[in-house]
Amino acid sequence: MTKEKHSAGGGHGQAWAQKRKAARLAAVQAIYQLEITGIQPDMVVVEFLQHRLQDEVDGFKLGEVDRELFAELVRGVHAERQDLDDMIAAVLAEGWEVERLERLLRIILEAGAFELAYRQKVPARSVISEYVAIADSFFNGKEPGMVNGMLDRLGRDLRTEEFEAR
Repeated sequence: MTKEKHSAGGGHGQAWAQKRKAARLAAVQAIYQLEITGIQPDMVVVEFLQHRLQDEVDGFKLGEVDRELFAELVRGVHAERQDLDDMIAAVLAEGWEVERLERLLRIILEAGAFELAYRQKVPARSVISEYVAIADSFFNGKEPGMVNGMLDRLGRDLRTEEFEAR
């Protein structure tokens, strides 16, 4: 899968932003399920779209979800996992390995790395902020700060011009 195959999509306003936020949260949960069960990404996408997104997902009321973004994230993270893990490994503290990361934390980082690498039309700072918020939904400790720091370093590596423009 190449970077050109992924797009930022369109839309405006608060409702659009909320749908995208919900899609990111649902995608992290779907990727987690995919990893735990070992089933194919298309099966998880269909299950979520047909059955799980209407109500609550693991105790979270999602509201309307950007279905295209949701599916793109689930399929994309699965397809690009090795490259994403390599990107994450490059910004991990010395002596740490991706395999040592808690599973959900790694998935959040992979999804954020996917957007930074493959969805160039979405501002890097927005991507980072979204995934820090997701980490904050699941963790009470240092993990949201870790997500912030790692995605910021990765964003600066992948989108140098965007960060230098500020």
